[in-house]
Amino acid sequence: MISSKITGTGTFIPSQKIENSDFLNHDFLNADGSTFSAENNVIVEKFKGITGIESRRYASDEYTTSDLAFFAAQNAINDANLNAEELDYIIIAHNFGDVKPGTIQGDTLPSLATRVKYKLGIENPNCVAYDILFGCPGWVQGVIQAQAFIKAGIAKKCLVIGAETLSRVVDKYDRDSMIYSDGAGACIVEKTEDSESGILSHATQTFAKEEAYFLHYGGSFNKSEDQNVRYIKMFGRKIYEFAISNVPKAMQLALDKSGVEIDDLKKIFIHQANEKMDEAIIKRFYRLYKKPVPKAIMPMSIHKLGNSSVATVPTLLDLVLKGKIEGQEVNKGDVIMLASVGAGMNINAIIYKY
Repeated sequence: MISSKITGTGTFIPSQKIENSDFLNHDFLNADGSTFSAENNVIVEKFKGITGIESRRYASDEYTTSDLAFFAAQNAINDANLNAEELDYIIIAHNFGDVKPGTIQGDTLPSLATRVKYKLGIENPNCVAYDILFGCPGWVQGVIQAQAFIKAGIAKKCLVIGAETLSRVVDKYDRDSMIYSDGAGACIVEKTEDSESGILSHATQTFAKEEAYFLHYGGSFNKSEDQNVRYIKMFGRKIYEFAISNVPKAMQLALDKSGVEIDDLKKIFIHQANEKMDEAIIKRFYRLYKKPVPKAIMPMSIHKLGNSSVATVPTLLDLVLKGKIEGQEVNKGDVIMLASVGAGMNINAIIYKY
């Protein structure tokens, strides 16, 4: 039976490290433009307690999202020992295009996937390059699409990338700006007839009623700023409640479709959005099976890297596979889950056997 397997992974983590202390002199405001009663040190400490974030990475000014995507792609291609000319598809998940420092527009002409194909020097016209806008679950959805192409017999090798420079679309007066970061992660998905490994199942959902605009574009909280300049905004409490209610059920759907028992699941690579939220999601997921949460089931990178949207899951996967997160590893035969939630509101999950 034809299936799909990940044969290489790669990441690019920007070198510019931003500590929580770097926000102590920011002028944080409420949505109505009023000032907080609490001092910034209190705001920052509470933020760390909820999200788990101690630092995050920002891209250097000379790099855009497609540059980060290219660097991660090179690493994944090298890891898979692949000739880039053999690629059938290049799928890039992002949300804002190439945003240069100091600009207010995202550039998507040409597409970021086309830019990466150009940077890779691929001449093969049958290598199709396109972008996917799917919120934070974009990279996971890209892997699902790659599998669909392979199972349909129209592709054998696909490059899937998640890349973002969120630091350039945040309102510096909004305390939520501390969550976001920059980065890129990538993988090679290839055709396999090895029934003992690869993608076993997946699930994807979109909730677009009252949830549709939980993440949206909005003006600066500083009302003296140009309100026509838009920034990423979110209703944090609503997203938290939505995620802990709905993500565990989508994860259950994917696992049940795979036929794998819950006790055989070795790792869950979940979108690095908020430490407390991720912990609550995992706890509720295991509660659906009336099971306790296993020790070390959920690797985390948010503490040092922040939330880089579509890049968090592939980056986390690559770091664990390369032995760069202490106490975490994936071995041959292990069944893992890749899961994410984000703007749309979209949820997805993949069950994968190494």
